[in-house]
Amino acid sequence: MFVDQVKIYVKGGDGGNGMVAFRREKYVPKGGPAGGDGGKGANVVFQVEEGLRTLMDFRYQRHFKANRGEHGMSKNQHGRNSKDMIVKVPPGTVVTDAETKEVIADLVEHGQQAIIAKGGRGGRGNSRFATPANPAPELAENGEPGQERDVILELKLLADVGLVGFPSVGKSTLLSVVSSAKPKIAEYHFTTIVPNLGMVETEDGRSFVMADLPGLIEGAHSGVGLGHQFLRHIERTRVIVHVIDMAATEGRDPFEDYLTINKELQEYNLRLTERPQIIVANKMDMPGAEENLETFKEKLEEDYPIFPISAITRRGLRELLFAVADKIEETPEFPLEHEEEDTGVHRVLYKHEKDPDAFHISRESDGSFVVSGEKIEKLFKMTNFSTEESVRRFSRQLRGLGVDEALRERGAKDGDIVKLLDFEFEFID
Repeated sequence: MFVDQVKIYVKGGDGGNGMVAFRREKYVPKGGPAGGDGGKGANVVFQVEEGLRTLMDFRYQRHFKANRGEHGMSKNQHGRNSKDMIVKVPPGTVVTDAETKEVIADLVEHGQQAIIAKGGRGGRGNSRFATPANPAPELAENGEPGQERDVILELKLLADVGLVGFPSVGKSTLLSVVSSAKPKIAEYHFTTIVPNLGMVETEDGRSFVMADLPGLIEGAHSGVGLGHQFLRHIERTRVIVHVIDMAATEGRDPFEDYLTINKELQEYNLRLTERPQIIVANKMDMPGAEENLETFKEKLEEDYPIFPISAITRRGLRELLFAVADKIEETPEFPLEHEEEDTGVHRVLYKHEKDPDAFHISRESDGSFVVSGEKIEKLFKMTNFSTEESVRRFSRQLRGLGVDEALRERGAKDGDIVKLLDFEFEFID
């Protein structure tokens, strides 16, 4: 089955560790440090590949982890940066952060790239920490952890025209006769599982992409049937062509079909009603179609153009395609997301102020304190605890962030257990 939405995990490469090294084999302070920096970890980069049409490949590979940077070396040799991991996606892929629901990238054009998970910077070697007071520090950083996140990939078809309508009204047949697309056609509901795309060219040389969107049923906007998957594909189309079985071959009333489909479009996303709509009265070669069309016109309140056609006999197709091409030319593209206004006011955090989001403290049932937060966890991971100088530096960083003070305010005393990630420490006041 067609996959139009899939959740995957991406992680940028960790930075390489900085090295503790000295200019002589035996430790001699005046020899000076010679540990190089670690290399930068690779980014996970999504790149549009116009030959791709679905997200099917991501069903079988859902984890993408980029390479880490090379570790620093002696003689001040820096580790190599890792090359970015390039992941190919089809045009029309929208990447959303699964946790925050923020749209990370809207990938449309061939070759377009977006960094989805950043690689970590390399850790600094001990030559970076040399000072006149301490010319040979036994201090180096581990590489910064690469960014990791769960993201949702959603494919939005890049079609100029979307065919909508109840199942079996003739959308697949219409697409097959006006383009080179070869959709499966049969007389039962939900024949179209994959939204088919076809390139249409008019007699005067204009061309556009038409999508035969899978059939809608009442309640699709709330997830009934396969509604959610199908309705998403309409969001990018500039013109909606509403195909109606005017012969009522399945016993439904054509005007009720029209109202039901439009209600679904409106319930799903009010902005869909902004698209210009062209009504196609199909199956006009069948008995009763002319009478139903007259009744339909009497009931129709909107000023939408109506084109009587027969997809089978090709009656009226020339006029329809000209009208669709004209409507595309006069219709601007619709943005996918509402852009939030930037007020231009940004909070500046001064050095003497404590960052309220740097860490959080909670209490577990056994009385231990749990310290968490993106910033403090990153500092922890970048600390090389094998040297005493690195441990002292980390302690100073905690004090600078206000962790010690916050623990005291929460009631921490000498000997209490403090947890950070998978590690435990004793609080010393």
